[in-house]
This record gives sequence, structure tokens and C-alpha cells, in this order.
Amino acid sequence: MDGFGKIGVVGLGYVGLPLAVSFARKYDVIGFDVSEARVATLREGHDYTNEIAPEELAASTLTITGAVEDLRGCGILIVTVPTPVDDSCRPDFSNLVDACAAIGKVIAPGTIIVFESTVYPGATEEICAPVIEASSGLKSGAGFKLGYSPERINPGDKAHPLEAIVKVVAGQDEATLDTLAALYGSIIHAGIHRASSIRVAEAAKVIENTQRDINIALMNEISKICDLVGIRTAEVLAAAGTKWNFLKFYPGLVGGHCIGVDPYYLTAKAEQLGYHPEVILSGRRINDGMGSYIAQRAVKLLAVSGHSLGAARVGILGLTFKENVPDIRNSKVEDIYRELCEFGIRPLVHDPMADRGAAEREFGITLSDLDAFTGLDVLIYAVSHDTYAALGVPTIEGMIAPEGILIDVKSAVQPADLRSDIRYWSL
Repeated sequence: MDGFGKIGVVGLGYVGLPLAVSFARKYDVIGFDVSEARVATLREGHDYTNEIAPEELAASTLTITGAVEDLRGCGILIVTVPTPVDDSCRPDFSNLVDACAAIGKVIAPGTIIVFESTVYPGATEEICAPVIEASSGLKSGAGFKLGYSPERINPGDKAHPLEAIVKVVAGQDEATLDTLAALYGSIIHAGIHRASSIRVAEAAKVIENTQRDINIALMNEISKICDLVGIRTAEVLAAAGTKWNFLKFYPGLVGGHCIGVDPYYLTAKAEQLGYHPEVILSGRRINDGMGSYIAQRAVKLLAVSGHSLGAARVGILGLTFKENVPDIRNSKVEDIYRELCEFGIRPLVHDPMADRGAAEREFGITLSDLDAFTGLDVLIYAVSHDTYAALGVPTIEGMIAPEGILIDVKSAVQPADLRSDIRYWSL
């Protein structure tokens, strides 16, 4: 293993672990995480994100540590820590700042520090660099070099692994860019895009998810209009999708740590510069309100059907932010749950992927076993896990009481396949 010396990856979550494992196939790699529990479980061969299989983790030469001192001697450090938003939807750089302060204490002159965390344009040089300078006593551009290469991993997507996604790279100078292009190019077979500056690479990342967010918001708004008209959105989109240039986006809940978060980084920077974004924030308002909208629609359907809200049995299938992943961060299913609670309804919640302890800690939600899902007045099919699809329509409809209601968030079920007494509604 040679060419780039020892490489350190800071943060071993959905982004950092696959990256570290991939690099470790060719180089001497140390993976660092501040979570003692994360380090312990990875050393035991278990990745709770399900991105790396146990046998792959066991076979890897990756060194896993919770001691930042172990990063000494790394010529390249890659930072992949989360960049969430706070309760006011403002960028929260605390993880990034803490990581910069920590690695600043162990870097040597000449170290290249690459950031993969999503930030707004300018953050790497305006926020990260000063913290590293203060911690290390070295100057950015001279004592250490900066790079940026935005992560593009889609959690749970086995068809598009890290190595199969074109990698955008940027460097503080041409020599740094050359080094990073060669480093990432050694594991990414899809190709490398050399951005002209760190700010360009930062902006490219943040608009990728902003674009998706806006398109999904449009579909969510269309679904509301279709509901008022009395037609099914899935049928409308199937018809519209026959045109060659129709963009195939679909309505749904937009949560997680990317699409539901990244646009706020872009709008925060715009507002710093005196511009108030309208389209982006409008899309965010629509998508952030979909959980409450779905819950309110369920309540209206219950009321129209003559059910007593206080006595209604309601079940929710799925809690994670998307299908086939265990991640519950920023899941908008919680919004459905909370809104139903406001009406005096205490729904049952099931999810085969979510960790029970995490659901309790994050949301105060106790996950129920699937055998509790019987005689439901309303079943909300919120997350289309493969395990739910495998149950089959007879099992799904068997959870619903006579004259009950199915709220099908992702249009996973064909209404014609259901019992005639079940009232069906979907986005």
C-alpha cells in the first residue's frame, strides 16, 4: 500500500464508513469516530447503517479508532461528519467545527484536509480553515491544504455504490487538486469531475438535493390538487410520464439528512448576502408540511366514516426516513404520529428496520410488533420497505377492520386489489 501515505477518515457513518472501507482496499486507512458505541460495534463487525456487510467489514484492513491521536501521521484527512440544521432550520456547523478543532491538534505541515460534509458555498474556507489554523498553529494554504469532494452516497441504494458515482473534487491549489483527483480516481471507476474551485464544488453539492426537493414539492402540491379534483395522482403521473421529457418525480415524505436539510444551507448563505430565496423556501414549506397533511387527511376520513377519534385504532407501517434503511433521522413519519396525537389518537407504529431504542430516544415512540396490527380503523402505509411489499395485499388488508381506511403514502398498493369495503386514499 503506497502512493498517498496513511489516510484518515473522520466520521464513520453512512458516508465515511463506505469511503474508508473502499480506500482500505488499496491504502493504509484509519477510520475515526467520536462515538464510542459506533467504534465498538464496528470493531465487533456490525454496521448498523447496513451499508457494509459483516463479511466485508471483517475482511477489511481498515483500522477503527475513537482516539484522535491515532490520526497523527496521516498525510490526507477526509472529514465526513454530519451537517444538520437546528430547530430553526439554520445550519448547525457544530460537528464540523469540533472535527476541525480535533484534527488541528494532530496534523503536521503539508497535510491535506478534504471535506465531504454538505455545506454552503464558502464554508470550507470561511468556517473550517480558521478553526484548523487556531488549533494547529499552521496557516491554510501554506501549513496545510484544503480540498472539497461532496459525498453523493444514496443510503440503501445497492445499485449505485460509492465507486459507481462520478466524484466531484476541488482543491485549494492545482497541486492539491491533482493529488485528490488521483486519490479518488484510484477507487472511483465512474470518473472524476475536477471543479474549478472549492466554492463551485460546495455549491454543486447543495443544489443537487435542492433541485430534488423542489421537484418533489411540486409533486406534493399536485397531489393536493388531484385530491381536490377527485383523481388519483399515481394515475395522472403515469399518463404524464409517457412523454419523453417529463421528469419522473413522485409525491411523498421528504426527511432524512440530505434532501430535507441541504436546501437550508443554500438559503442561509443567500440570506447572508441579502437575497431572500422564494422558490426554494416555498418548496421546503410544502415538503415539511406533508406529514401533518397526511395525518389531517386520515382524521377527516375517519370523521366522514363516522368513527370516534378517541376510540379509533390507527397503525403506521414504517418510521425510517426512506425505504430499506434503518435511519430515522429527520423522519417525517414522526410528524404524522405527532399530528394524530394532537387529535387524541395514539397510533401503533411498526418498522422492521428501525432500532427500537433509537425510536424511543429520538421520538418517544414505542415500536409495536406486527401482530398488534389487527382490526385497524386506519392503516397508514408510510414507508415502502421491501419487507412490507413481501407481505402481500391479503396480509395488508387483513390488518384493516371492516369499512376501514388505507392511507397509502407511496401508492404501494393498487386499490383495485383491495376488499371493496376498504376506503383507499393516497398522495
